[in-house]
Amino acid sequence: MTAQVDYLVVLFTATSGASGELLGSDEKELVQLVWQLVDVKNKKVKVNSVGTGTSVCLCTDGQLHIRQVIHPEAANKNALVPDCFYSFFDLRKEFKKHFPTSDLKALNVHIMAEFTLPAEVAVQQVRVMASIILAMLSEPFCHTFSNPERVSEKFETGTCSKMEKVCDHTVIRARGLPWQSSDQDIARFFRGLNIAKGGAALCLNAQGRRNGEALVRFVSEEHRDLALQRHKHHMGNRYIEVYKATGEDFLKIAGGTSNEVAMFLSREDQIIVRMRGLPFTATHEQVLAFFSPGEGLKETCPVSGGKDGILFVRYPDGRPTGDAFVLFACEEHAQCALRKHKEILGRRYIELFKSTAAEVQQVLNRYSSAPLIPVAPAPLVSMVPAMSLLPPPGGARDCLRLRGLPYTASIEDILTFLGEFTHDIRPHGVHMVLNQQGRPSGDCFIQMTSAERALQASQRLHKHMMSSQRGANSRYVEVFPCSADEMGLVLMGGSLSHTHTHIHNRSRSGTGLSPPPCLSPPSYSFTPAPPVLPTEAAAALYPPIGQMLLTPRPLPPGHAYYPGAAQLYMNYTAYYPSPPGSPTTVGFFPSPSSLSTPGGLVRMPGLTYNSNGVKDLINAVQGYQVRDR
Repeated sequence: MTAQVDYLVVLFTATSGASGELLGSDEKELVQLVWQLVDVKNKKVKVNSVGTGTSVCLCTDGQLHIRQVIHPEAANKNALVPDCFYSFFDLRKEFKKHFPTSDLKALNVHIMAEFTLPAEVAVQQVRVMASIILAMLSEPFCHTFSNPERVSEKFETGTCSKMEKVCDHTVIRARGLPWQSSDQDIARFFRGLNIAKGGAALCLNAQGRRNGEALVRFVSEEHRDLALQRHKHHMGNRYIEVYKATGEDFLKIAGGTSNEVAMFLSREDQIIVRMRGLPFTATHEQVLAFFSPGEGLKETCPVSGGKDGILFVRYPDGRPTGDAFVLFACEEHAQCALRKHKEILGRRYIELFKSTAAEVQQVLNRYSSAPLIPVAPAPLVSMVPAMSLLPPPGGARDCLRLRGLPYTASIEDILTFLGEFTHDIRPHGVHMVLNQQGRPSGDCFIQMTSAERALQASQRLHKHMMSSQRGANSRYVEVFPCSADEMGLVLMGGSLSHTHTHIHNRSRSGTGLSPPPCLSPPSYSFTPAPPVLPTEAAAALYPPIGQMLLTPRPLPPGHAYYPGAAQLYMNYTAYYPSPPGSPTTVGFFPSPSSLSTPGGLVRMPGLTYNSNGVKDLINAVQGYQVRDR
């Protein structure tokens, strides 16, 4: 709409809550809507209805009445909004455009005065706005109302290149989203604001699952600022937190370089469904057959484009990950497909989720670029002598993996379960696996003296019952032989899902990208390490505390040691020494002990606000004693 319209509908709204510049920010209901008709050609207020063939457009005092009140409330109540509410004139912008040097403050005070008066004065406000419009239309100003503001009717999916420049002032981060929400749900939450094409990107965690966050890119800073006013508005029964984000954050999630993904997502009006848990041997034909109607069923959910509508996710070496994305032509077909959630394909049940173009790009980026074992960052104190707690590499299957342990199981319970095979455990060879919260995960690794004894133990103990002294319940435990290489892979954050498919038939993650483990080492003594630098050089480089920082002190027996190259990035394994003397608990902090030499005071400025406290400080000075104060 570029030509001047015939009629302007001057519109004013009020809610039961905040008004003025905060109108619509508190998610209150619309309680008042007042309007008046202005005949643009004849420059007068009209009281009767308009004739046929005339053009009509809304005109409001600012953006809030349309974008922050009418459209969000219509979305919350599933009400259809007439087409005329998708374009409007912002009287403030039109006035500023026509009078660029005028004092807008006086006009704003005049226009906003009704917010401090009783609600019935809203009629007077509409009349004031109509008077301003008539003044702008009359000579000598003769203002033309053209090019109205637009409200996007629907969210457009699309791809974003990593080379694209995204303005930092157009991106927000939404937190607290329901796990099953899609990009269309996000667009519905921000109804009335214009999201850029492909600008809703759901975030995934390290396991490839949605973490309840999304990055949303808007067409302008003005729309971003309006989105921030929806902080703690509700999506269903959950409130959503809205914060500022950067263009770099958005590109990390939604940016891509794959031509295959671009071609897959190039079709318009397609609904994407994600499949998880596919057999590694799954083919296009099997996926098409999975979505075909069964015998006696009338529901159909044909895949859009046949084989071209299926995208298998693979590792860089071509191995399948068990994930795939499927296109459907319409919402009806997609909903029919989602009803097949957890149905069987081959010998596995398949999980189905409604997905987004940004999620497709994010999953492909993750599998194609991230290594199977995350690269460890450099230790904070690079000169601390490193000490490896991982088993030496080797292909011999001389280790055991125990799965399904009772969560209350102790080392004594495991040793009782192993029975005669306890004598075949190597020193420091029992490795209990903890989850990210430090609780038992039900898994355990054991290094045996030979592959023969490991095989015998697995054959004799597989699926035998294990009881816990601290719990009344008993569970059968799966026992499998594995190699030191496979054991080290898991301890460093990988997965055995591709080397032991018979082990992880149902519980595999298949990503190899789970968070890296955290090693809590055994209690033992070690020989004092020599100073890294001579005392004189240390004092010259770091006076007066250089000697304390660069000269390791011997730890007394039983003092826990935190290796410089492991503790900083490993997250879920706890090491125990072999019997006798295996502890029943895991200690994360060194026990206090007296210092043989006087200590010094170290100041550590610049600590991060999200620090984990004492544990992070201990990690920073790992291998060195700290005076107990």
